[in-house]
Amino acid sequence: MSEPQLQSDPPAGQQGLLPKIAIRNFSARFGQSQVLTGINLEVHACERLAIIGPASSGKTTLLRSLNRLNDLNATFAHDGEILLDGQDIYGDSMDVPTLRRRVGMVYAVPIPLPWSIYDNIAYGLRLAGIKGRSEISVRVESSLRNAVLWDEIKDRLRMPAMNLSGGQQQRLCMARVLALEPEVLVLDEPCSGLDPISTAKIEQALAELKDRYSVVLVTNNTKQAARASDRTAFFLMGELVEVGLTGQVFTAPRHERTGQYITGHFG
Repeated sequence: MSEPQLQSDPPAGQQGLLPKIAIRNFSARFGQSQVLTGINLEVHACERLAIIGPASSGKTTLLRSLNRLNDLNATFAHDGEILLDGQDIYGDSMDVPTLRRRVGMVYAVPIPLPWSIYDNIAYGLRLAGIKGRSEISVRVESSLRNAVLWDEIKDRLRMPAMNLSGGQQQRLCMARVLALEPEVLVLDEPCSGLDPISTAKIEQALAELKDRYSVVLVTNNTKQAARASDRTAFFLMGELVEVGLTGQVFTAPRHERTGQYITGHFG
């Protein structure tokens, strides 16, 4: 593969602005296994970027590189740079816990804590040094509203979070991240096990959140990428094949392999 990556211009209104995240010639490996090779990609402020591609394309590895979760694996190594507001996140001056608050992650499988709905969110706020009850309560409500969950559970905040449905648990986990007011929200297959109604509510939340956050969505559901993103990047075998405005990528892809994947010829 080693063909040139096909890049798009920045979205309207972003020309000339510093990207929120700039990935520069980034490669990643675990031991002797090369997972990503020479990735160049930007994430702009207030946009939803979808990352699509078949299994073993490096999508999750890239996502976990954005907040250095891959560092938890002793065999992980990388080359190149990832810049957040122009600062190298792998530089010596980067405080990793702060980075992980700035780049919040929602995983494929929701993992609510074995406490009440309220305490699931309040716990992280207390760890972050927020002690005032009134401020915590305000943030709990705000984050649940942002995750399109408040109206469903506002009268049951002391109910065990484990009693929620799967879709509600996933939105609770999203609220837990949003309560810490990240700058970038990254989601790794957040709707993989959800029904269409729950999926639609998460997509609604992402549409409303993009006015305040940069959103990076990894999904194996090409229809979801078409619905829920402004730009789409297609990965294959650890390389970025092309990235462009979502409408262009899905209706007039510039690379044959992108078209083949979108139309279901492989993957």
